Amino acid sequence: MSEIPVEASNETEPEIDFATGLAYLKSQLSTLPAKAGVYRMLDANGDALYVGKARDLSKRVPSYTRPTNLNSRLMRMVAETKQLEIIVTATEVEALLLESNLIKQLRPRYNILLRDDKSFAHILLTSDHAFGRLTKHRGPQSKKGNYFGPFASAGAVNRTITSMTRAFMLRTCSDNDFATRSRPCLQYQIKRCTGPCAGLVSEADYAEQLEAARRFLSGKSDDVQKAYATQMHAASEALEFETAALWRNRIRALTSIQASQDIHIEGVKDADVIAIAKEGGQVCIQVFFIRNNTNYGNKAYFPAHVNEAEKPQILSAFIGQFYDDKIPAPYVFVSDLPESADLIAKALSSQAGRQISISQPSRGGRRKMMDMALRNADEALARKLSEKASQHRLLDAIGEEFDMETAPRRVEIYDNSHIQGTNAVGAMVCAGPDGFMKSAYRKFNMRDTGKYAVTDGDDFAMMRQMIYRRFERALREDPERKTENWPDLLLIDGGRGQLNAVQEVLRELDLDDILAVGVSKGPDRNAGREQFHIDGRDSFTLPPDSPAMHFLQRLRDESHRFAIGAHRLRRTKSSLKSPLDEIEGVGPKRKKALLAHFGSARSVSRAAISDLMVVDGISEAIATDIYNHFHSQGAKT
Repeated sequence: MSEIPVEASNETEPEIDFATGLAYLKSQLSTLPAKAGVYRMLDANGDALYVGKARDLSKRVPSYTRPTNLNSRLMRMVAETKQLEIIVTATEVEALLLESNLIKQLRPRYNILLRDDKSFAHILLTSDHAFGRLTKHRGPQSKKGNYFGPFASAGAVNRTITSMTRAFMLRTCSDNDFATRSRPCLQYQIKRCTGPCAGLVSEADYAEQLEAARRFLSGKSDDVQKAYATQMHAASEALEFETAALWRNRIRALTSIQASQDIHIEGVKDADVIAIAKEGGQVCIQVFFIRNNTNYGNKAYFPAHVNEAEKPQILSAFIGQFYDDKIPAPYVFVSDLPESADLIAKALSSQAGRQISISQPSRGGRRKMMDMALRNADEALARKLSEKASQHRLLDAIGEEFDMETAPRRVEIYDNSHIQGTNAVGAMVCAGPDGFMKSAYRKFNMRDTGKYAVTDGDDFAMMRQMIYRRFERALREDPERKTENWPDLLLIDGGRGQLNAVQEVLRELDLDDILAVGVSKGPDRNAGREQFHIDGRDSFTLPPDSPAMHFLQRLRDESHRFAIGAHRLRRTKSSLKSPLDEIEGVGPKRKKALLAHFGSARSVSRAAISDLMVVDGISEAIATDIYNHFHSQGAKT
């Protein structure tokens, strides 16, 4: 049993030497300490194959040297292992936390991986300003204020904030806008803000608005609604009907939030509900967020590398990675108890600084909530499997149309966008058996220096530079092309000229085994009459009603969307760039202080050195640099 074949997907892969990997691991066993820790298995390039944790390293690692206990996935992993690294920790809880962190960082090929793990949006009521702000927040919670969430989607946050501006009339503008305003904006005119920027509300009255919003988001919505109803009736009895109508509209805004989000689980105010469904080698995990008896939405996840794993093992890996940078609710309800549930609960409690429980509901409101989560998981998985089957058929179809030996597993589509050569951006989108692979999308800000420099919006030069940068880096990072980051097919937006530019670069990099296809608009630029160009073949089109044509149009349209979006973002940043950004020693804080004091960059450019020194953080040396920047010969303001 010295060699076993690697499981192949589309083609036969070379045999791998299991005996060598097994012998290496056995040689390391005598050096392993009888302590808790994390172990990493690395391949010949030093890339992580697997990260695991153990209560006792000397007992856990030897399990990989017993072939009869290993499934095919783990046997492949052992065969590729060329190096073993360990990190000793004080406790098994620390080992679990470190394992989750390393898996997210290193993305090992043989670990169960959580994909698309973006930070969730929160609602933030700031407290570092006399007139606090209502805003959406992502990322580290470093700003002073009260955070409410997480919300499963940015859309849910935006809708809630819109309703809250109607109900509480809090400002949503930035502190910079607030500081430079002398009259209220449109939000005040449409009765979504009380106009603190123009002094139209006192600090005390505004503080009451903020407090009401805090109480509402903290689950005391009934108290807030009763107080608003009292105000409405009082205004109505005083015959102040316009004021009464305002309070009525604010009550309606509160009701609209509660109607879509209220949920009640007896004895539970805050909970995370996690349900798993598995079928056909695919897994869907649904996570519902319940905060203050309010449903903040749900999100579906489809972890990778789960084919040979059972539900408890998958949930254990998922929970560890999911909460690596998030604080869970006090109650975490699961459809299946994960492996080492008690240990995970201890790790989460340690991380959160409070008690966290993990349990499997069996009856009552908790079970009803879990049943709903399971239904969502089953339905999402069914849709995913259906989409994947359809995607496989479409990839098979374009493989046949382009005379490829096998259906492509990874398709990259390239496009570029600019206006008369300015703010030129190249874009790459990617698709595979699971649909669009958005984490693999790339944008390329075109460079006017170096190899394949771009000037005057030359489309051919843009395509050359984009392809060269994409694959020159890929060759540096993965010269043997072992990873899954190599495409089978390149779709190039353009005709023969763009295709020839791409082929020139691929030949230079010795990558002409990758098929490149140009896609150009047909006569009169009509959709459905696109022309396809392949080196060595006459240009051709496909029937306008064929599934392959519709799929290729969808790929091209996605590349257009991404390229135009990247170009607009770069153009917006360019238009917002301030002359102060060009001055060495003037960072964001000094720039903010200068603009707050003088009102505009033009006023800064006209200020004397003595005037500049009045601003906090501006020394005589910095003031002199600023003055010289604007007053040196040829300087423009």
